[in-house]
Amino acid sequence: MRDSQQNSIKSALVLPGGGARGAYQVGVLKAIAELVPRGSSSPFNIISGTSAGAVNSIVLASKAKRYRVAVAELERVWGNFHCDQVYRTDTLTMLKSSLHWLMSIVLGGVLVGTPKSLLDNSPLRALLSRNVRFPRIEEAIDNDWLDAIAVTAASYSSARSSSFFETDESVRDWSRTRRAGIQTRLNLDHIMASIAVPMIFPPVRINDEYFGDGAMRQATPLSPAIRLGADRILVIGVRDEIADNTPEERGPTEPPSFAQIAGYMLDTLFMDGLYSDLERMTRINQLLDSVVPSDQSAVFAAMRPIDTMVIVPSKDIRSIAHKHRKELPLAVRMLLRGIGGRNSSENRLLSYLLFERKFTRELIELGYHDALDARDELQRFISDQPIPRLFAPHWVREDLDILHRKSQ
Repeated sequence: MRDSQQNSIKSALVLPGGGARGAYQVGVLKAIAELVPRGSSSPFNIISGTSAGAVNSIVLASKAKRYRVAVAELERVWGNFHCDQVYRTDTLTMLKSSLHWLMSIVLGGVLVGTPKSLLDNSPLRALLSRNVRFPRIEEAIDNDWLDAIAVTAASYSSARSSSFFETDESVRDWSRTRRAGIQTRLNLDHIMASIAVPMIFPPVRINDEYFGDGAMRQATPLSPAIRLGADRILVIGVRDEIADNTPEERGPTEPPSFAQIAGYMLDTLFMDGLYSDLERMTRINQLLDSVVPSDQSAVFAAMRPIDTMVIVPSKDIRSIAHKHRKELPLAVRMLLRGIGGRNSSENRLLSYLLFERKFTRELIELGYHDALDARDELQRFISDQPIPRLFAPHWVREDLDILHRKSQ
């Protein structure tokens, strides 16, 4: 149990989605595990996850009593992944899926019906069912090993982002434009809904609504953590923020393939909302810091700045995926080739689907070393010591700092 829990700074961990790229988050968490004493509980009071980040979040929450044990479990699973543990990869399933989509288009859904998704992720449901003990989340909260856990999914019927959270009775549901917080007992359906990438994985029914990947409507991915009481936030992203070269620098380009468009959509889905929310929070922090305390109105008095750390890959994950592309099962490689996934321009999509251990282990190693580069700052974060308003790689920090840009 934490000492003086009620008076301590509440630290939050935010894990966005990213498919197979979620292995990078495990590497960062592994480095943090070396900074906490053996046998200690989670250094994060609040955990919020979306899509693949929701899977990592729920494992951390269910094993919050022993943080090192939780991270070791994540590393064991991610470091030994095969695609067939996430989605069915056998040739017959791939062939049936391809033919189903083709016949549905040709026949307009008559006779064969409309397909629900490109891939069948029932193996992942089985894997999570075996390894996650959801009742332990309530136990962690009751024993103050954890304050709250949130998992976000998007409703297809109400068209809003829904953050399902589990905590004590001190936090009420919230409702804002296109987003809501719903207190509940988390279960496997919430996780499967959060990772249900549109068109790739099937939607999940919760109560009377169907839900898909939480990143679809999550314009403010930091909001659940803040709503649950966070004073500082650690964000572990899965994409470096350096933009691609301009068309003039790349030379003539060909029309994008379906795989390239799909990869671009996933990239936008998982990361652009987070980046926009970080920029918004940076502006609010700068505004609050510029207001003299004696001049604060009631509106400003009700607001508080949030210190934020951002850890993102120091290398382009797409190039790492390209190196390991032959690790994909043959049936999946053939499917990607059929939609144009053969050239390097399709590596973005590949990096989200490549649940193979050589790729995930390299991402774990990358995340581990990136976190070690920020070891001192991470130590201060988990020890409730002062940290900058924004700690991030320089290219992220300069892009988010609106005051810096205006001075240029």
